[in-house]
Amino acid sequence: MSQQTESFPRQSARTRHFRLGAPRQVSVSPDGHRIVFVRSNSGGDAVNRLVVADLEGASLVERVVAEPALLLAGQGEHLSAVERARRERMREATSGITAYSLDSAASRAAFALSGRLFVVDLAPQSGPPREMPVAGPIVDPRLSPDGRQVAYVRDRALYVADLATGEERLLAVPDSETVTWGLADFIAAEELDRHRGHWWSPDSATLLAERFDTRLVSRWWISDPAAPSAEPVAIAYPSAGTTNAEVGLFLIDVGAHVQFDEQLSEVVWDAVSYPYLAGVSWSEFGPPLLTVLSRDQKRGQVLMVDPEAGSTEARVALSDECWVDVIPGLPCWTADGRLARAVDDSATDTRRLVLDDTFVTPAGAQVMAAGFSDARGLTVTLAADSTERTPWRVGLNGSLVPLTSEAGVHAASSGGDTSVVASTTLDSTITRWVVWHTGREAGELVSHAETPALTPRVRLMRAGDRGIATAVLLPTGHVSGSARLPVLMAPYGGPHHSEVLASGLAFADDQWLADQGFAVIVADGRGTPGRGPAWERAIFRDFVGPVLDDQIAALEAVATMYPDDVDSSRVGITGWSFGGWLAAYAVLARPDIFSVAVAGAPVTDWHLYDTAYTERYLGHPDTEPATYERHSLVGLSPALQRPLMLVHGMADDNVVVANTLALSGALLATGHPHTVLPLTGVTHMATDEVVAENLVLLQVEFLRRGLEARR
Repeated sequence: MSQQTESFPRQSARTRHFRLGAPRQVSVSPDGHRIVFVRSNSGGDAVNRLVVADLEGASLVERVVAEPALLLAGQGEHLSAVERARRERMREATSGITAYSLDSAASRAAFALSGRLFVVDLAPQSGPPREMPVAGPIVDPRLSPDGRQVAYVRDRALYVADLATGEERLLAVPDSETVTWGLADFIAAEELDRHRGHWWSPDSATLLAERFDTRLVSRWWISDPAAPSAEPVAIAYPSAGTTNAEVGLFLIDVGAHVQFDEQLSEVVWDAVSYPYLAGVSWSEFGPPLLTVLSRDQKRGQVLMVDPEAGSTEARVALSDECWVDVIPGLPCWTADGRLARAVDDSATDTRRLVLDDTFVTPAGAQVMAAGFSDARGLTVTLAADSTERTPWRVGLNGSLVPLTSEAGVHAASSGGDTSVVASTTLDSTITRWVVWHTGREAGELVSHAETPALTPRVRLMRAGDRGIATAVLLPTGHVSGSARLPVLMAPYGGPHHSEVLASGLAFADDQWLADQGFAVIVADGRGTPGRGPAWERAIFRDFVGPVLDDQIAALEAVATMYPDDVDSSRVGITGWSFGGWLAAYAVLARPDIFSVAVAGAPVTDWHLYDTAYTERYLGHPDTEPATYERHSLVGLSPALQRPLMLVHGMADDNVVVANTLALSGALLATGHPHTVLPLTGVTHMATDEVVAENLVLLQVEFLRRGLEARR
């Protein structure tokens, strides 16, 4: 199908929401002269290549250093179940080279491709990648800082290979079928934003490796009803109130020529009190740092590890009456030996960067992440407004320098005197990757991403007394006062994710929905990030009140601002995951406001979702049974009065399809008609472009019918 005749939903699905063909996973060498990243060849190509951009004088020269089609000799990519699960946890929807690791000088890269191990030198004219002669399939290869060895996981065991000789050595072997070495456990990867399970020491002599055991974790089964001959797959799923995996850390002497069990030294902490291993880092500036949390996540510790003995020392005690937040990239050491971490400053309701005990970032600018630490300082991303993200360089002397002055959503990677700043703004659907060297623009990384076949017309506003960040989109060409449009609310609405951002690209799909004849409203209410700790914690033990109330407040504010354009008597709502729960809850709890809902992959009974996420916000089901009952869609099923469509991937191992089936069964038992759309073979992400296109079209038609019935 040509791009001229395809529908916008097909274009959006084919391009993975216009992100294919764009640079990803950008790294800058410490000397600032080499930029490494992955990118596909077009906006419709999902296969990533490994690319290097060299700074040569005042120019930027790009070259592809690893081409999957050549390395696989035209054969298709085959992924192990472990690799598929790892990508699902990372919401990775592309193929080819989806991840890579570098040595400390960024002179060499290692990556897995179809379960095979490849290494490539990155200097110009270094030759093609070479495949290491090791058995596969391997997962998550990590180069040592000196570039001489690579560690990886195969069959749940941890190995290391010498790049000069090709010799492979077994470092840690599982002692049962439920043990895995060197990878992140499910809870760490799904809920704690930690996606790796082994770390090299700066001197390349030691590995710090996770070992987890799922023997006490409940086994759930994922099957494909469309393939009845296929055997169901067992997954270890720690649902709320049940037992988690047992997680430990070990120091492994890579150079010791002894049996693997003699190389291991366990890292000791009070894992009974602090079972969640939320963060691990090991840099040249200090000993390993761990962040561990209690099961209720109200307490935690930042621990320093003695890399010789494996003992730990508590550097910082963490506590919060609701929950302790873990910020990506923090804590970390600075070059002068200070501990950089994020601290919630209650006096100003700001999450601020602290070096040891000194606030560095200003009040009102929320620390969202940290990404780079070198001899001169570190890079942090701040949100002075919840709709924006701005990277700043923080000097060891406390200086703060923004890496861009443009309003919008930005991210940065830095090394030496070079920074690559990815920028998108509200008035554009194009993302630019601008390279800055010694304070001057040195060029841009090439992006092959497609431009949407429509232009979003987004109006941002602060709605209601609480100033809820809200986006409003009307049909292209709509003349104010010409028609009162039915409303479509399109929230996510939950923690750890913002929808209302100063990025035109973020609203391309919403504009298409508006062009189908709706006034589309997207609102980030209480619980969403970037607004301050108090705003995020307003949902503690209570999704149902603040989350839904803020959607209604945003609706009322928009109706007041656009009285001639918005018909608030006809309101539909649609969402996915947490947004799916919110959509279904809205139509069940407030049929006086919401006329129709489409709920994608909703959690209908919070007993069926995982421990760390659910218990962080709702508590333990044994001690908070009333809270779980109050948040259950199944319990609300007798209240259904409006049309409801439930959509769910049958292979979803995050929000399992039992959620939708439980609600559907309860609705059937109480005689309430509803629609269920099962997606066979689909996980939590619907990436197939045909499925994704038709899914959107079916949802819009369902919503339109439901709203027409309210005329």
